[in-house]
Amino acid sequence: MTAPAPRPPRSRLSPEQRREQLLDLGVRLLATRPVDELSIDLLAVEAGISRGLLYHYFGNKADFHEAVVRRAADALIEQTAPPETGDPVERLAVSMTAYVDFVVANHEGYLSLVRGAAGGNPTLREIYDEALHALTDRLFTEGTRQGLLADSPRHRLVVRGWAALVEQLVLGWYDDPGGVSREELLDLVTNALLALVGTLPD
Repeated sequence: MTAPAPRPPRSRLSPEQRREQLLDLGVRLLATRPVDELSIDLLAVEAGISRGLLYHYFGNKADFHEAVVRRAADALIEQTAPPETGDPVERLAVSMTAYVDFVVANHEGYLSLVRGAAGGNPTLREIYDEALHALTDRLFTEGTRQGLLADSPRHRLVVRGWAALVEQLVLGWYDDPGGVSREELLDLVTNALLALVGTLPD
């Protein structure tokens, strides 16, 4: 009979370092499973701490799930940040490339956020909306930064509809590429916005 693998050794960390470690671990696990399957027992074993200590840092399972999803959403925003300078279309292409790569690498966690927000979970809805605003706000001219669009209610409505289209295209492509390459997908989502922009009055 094979002996059970030893638990990871405990390390002495400050409370803030330990909390950050647990959040980072939660985000890594979230990439491969829905948030509902992110159990306290699993996290405790992976981190080499007791269940009680995990509750000490986060209060309860729901609070931990919220903190992990927020950390993952922050990672999405950070990783998809376009260059500060350059042509707006080129900046969009860079951001879209990073977005597709993030969804592929963190599919289960991203999908659970999308489904939770659509299913009426108020916390996941709030996190989802905050992330969506952060991602789409980059498309608008702000201060000295030249965006793809001037900020207006009409433009924001179009961009929000485009963002929903992109999300469904990328998730659908992940499930069944149907012969569409990653590069073709990126061209599709980028050109879709350019086509919509082209229909807008000046």
